[in-house]
Amino acid sequence: MYSVCSVGTPSSSASSASPASAPIPVVCAVLEDGTGRILIAQRPADKHLGLLWEFPGGKVEPGEPPAAALLRELTEELGCTAVITRTLEPFLHDYTRVVIEMFPFVCHLAPDSPAPAALEHVEIRWVLPKELTAFALAPADWPVVARYRSNPDPCCSHHS
Repeated sequence: MYSVCSVGTPSSSASSASPASAPIPVVCAVLEDGTGRILIAQRPADKHLGLLWEFPGGKVEPGEPPAAALLRELTEELGCTAVITRTLEPFLHDYTRVVIEMFPFVCHLAPDSPAPAALEHVEIRWVLPKELTAFALAPADWPVVARYRSNPDPCCSHHS
């Protein structure tokens, strides 16, 4: 069962998705650095939702498993490789003209990975989860934040 989040506030209200078109599958990474920080990336000004911050990720290709899509997207967007440590609950997000099906993952850099670089973004930043409210996140990323905060890694206590 999915919740449908509508554009707007971090605590978006539910609405119904349009049955006319299937949701677009999208993945995103809450990439942790081991010190309690997570990576966010600023979208290019000329793209949809330009200059908003987001968790890195992108569209799932036809026939591609979401986890494989995430690892591919991280390589393309950040030039790094990651290890998925857990999944967060998927959800639907209604951007009015298009509905996405978001598959969020929590991960960390692979031991032999280069440091992330802003290959397709204006900027990337490592931030503490409590600092996210200071950034203009893309609307579909707020439900990811909520899921991340409500599903902390049992071994860690830095997810405030």
